[in-house]
Amino acid sequence: MPMGLTAEELDRIDDMVAARRKIKRGTTLFRNGEKFTSLYAIRTGFFKTRVASEDGRDQVTGFQMAGEVIGLDGIVNDHHTCDAVALEDAEVCVMPFDRIEELSREVNALQRHVHKIMSREIVREHGVMLLLGSMRAEERLATFLLNLVQRLHARGFSQSELVLRMTREEIGSFLGLKLETVSRTFSRFADEGIVEVKQRHVRIVNTEALKDIVNPKACN
Repeated sequence: MPMGLTAEELDRIDDMVAARRKIKRGTTLFRNGEKFTSLYAIRTGFFKTRVASEDGRDQVTGFQMAGEVIGLDGIVNDHHTCDAVALEDAEVCVMPFDRIEELSREVNALQRHVHKIMSREIVREHGVMLLLGSMRAEERLATFLLNLVQRLHARGFSQSELVLRMTREEIGSFLGLKLETVSRTFSRFADEGIVEVKQRHVRIVNTEALKDIVNPKACN
């Protein structure tokens, strides 16, 4: 929600939410090719977005969590360009895009807020391209963990502990790595005392070491 709104503007934005939808784990919120009508604010739960690659495999394109907006891919040509799948039971607020556009013309703070959300998505996509284009396996996984814990911390969660809602296979698909490489890299981080891993529970023991993997300090 944008900051600095009057009580009346907050009420109008609140009225814009058409409904809340519960999405069961493993089911889709929207599918590739489906007509775009709404953006979705995630209230609870975790999602992944995916597209089918040319050889028929699913390619994970992102992970979205509570407090984030999903569905921006549909704005360009009025159709969604990916599937959004719930990784756990989730609930979203449905925000019809025609109402967002209408209200944005009257509430400048909302218009700026929507632009910021869209800009953040563009920056994220550039980050993913950099990740897949130039980083080694350990750099990719370190960046992924740091980004995930930073986003969770911004929503009031721990700075060092997280539960991975996605499988290692899904992490590998997103990072452009084989499942074995993801598992081997996690094991290496654990052996070096950088993280502690118990199934899907991960505790970052040495944040600075993770950051050094991503941005090695110059040798004197």
